[in-house]
Amino acid sequence: MVDTPAEAEGAVWLSWDPAQATAFLAAAPGLRWVQLPAAGIERFFEHGVFDQVGPANGGPAHDGPAHDGPANGSPANGDPAHGGPAWTAAQGIYGPGVAEHALALLLAGLRQLHERSRATSWGKPAGRSLFGGRVTILGAGGITQHLLRLLEPFGVDTTVVRRKPEPLAGATRTIGLDRLHDALPGADGVVVALALTPDTVGVIAEPELRAMEGHAWLVNVARGRHVVTDDLVRALDEGWIGGAALDVTDPEPLPDGHPLWGHPRCLITPHSANTPSMTVGPLSERIRENVRRFGAGEELLGLVDFGAGY
Repeated sequence: MVDTPAEAEGAVWLSWDPAQATAFLAAAPGLRWVQLPAAGIERFFEHGVFDQVGPANGGPAHDGPAHDGPANGSPANGDPAHGGPAWTAAQGIYGPGVAEHALALLLAGLRQLHERSRATSWGKPAGRSLFGGRVTILGAGGITQHLLRLLEPFGVDTTVVRRKPEPLAGATRTIGLDRLHDALPGADGVVVALALTPDTVGVIAEPELRAMEGHAWLVNVARGRHVVTDDLVRALDEGWIGGAALDVTDPEPLPDGHPLWGHPRCLITPHSANTPSMTVGPLSERIRENVRRFGAGEELLGLVDFGAGY
């Protein structure tokens, strides 16, 4: 441990404020490695925190789980001589909790629990079973990998949509993002679980919502900006889809009085797929292991891929 940023070779950065990170970097010119607390690090990209990192620090683009990079100190891992420190994020460690929440939201929507929880009279039996159904998942990282395991007992047909159509264990099929519209018709549920990059902002908009089944539920456990909110409100109002279960929104937090609040086809949780109490253990273990690896000169976990944007 050191007393000042100027002495530091490595840093565990636990603030989610990218502006603070920029100021810290300016005071720590000798950094060779920085650990971030988040899996989704788009705010750090958008704020320019990584601008000092040169092309030599970017590994091959990918959209799968966090990968182990080359040995610490190599150009691909980041080094002051090559444009900046290595950066590692928390990709993969939040997967189990978020996948559990995604399944809960999907089941709640299909079983119409959102409606029954507000009911004040008996009503009519309604709902749809997930068993033997079809689910489309956007993204192929840790959330999706855990969600595929949770879906196995339901015997569902699963389509994973990712940047590159490389096979993914547990998925019935994997297709590229350019074929998203092929995976929407026929799906009972569409789960958004991919990283937010310039290419995935607004990936679910009017054309995609119109391509979904009238009974299908949209579940978003990634980032609010993946979905065009105004288009979603219209889709719910006009019944293009069965409903939407959202753990994230755009804007976030969703303002009081917004049309999505209280909408009969919408279920919202306040970005709580992973609460702070749920994440302390997994994040602590990731930090502990990467500190050990950094000290031993070993490969780091969760290396940021600057080419892919996460």
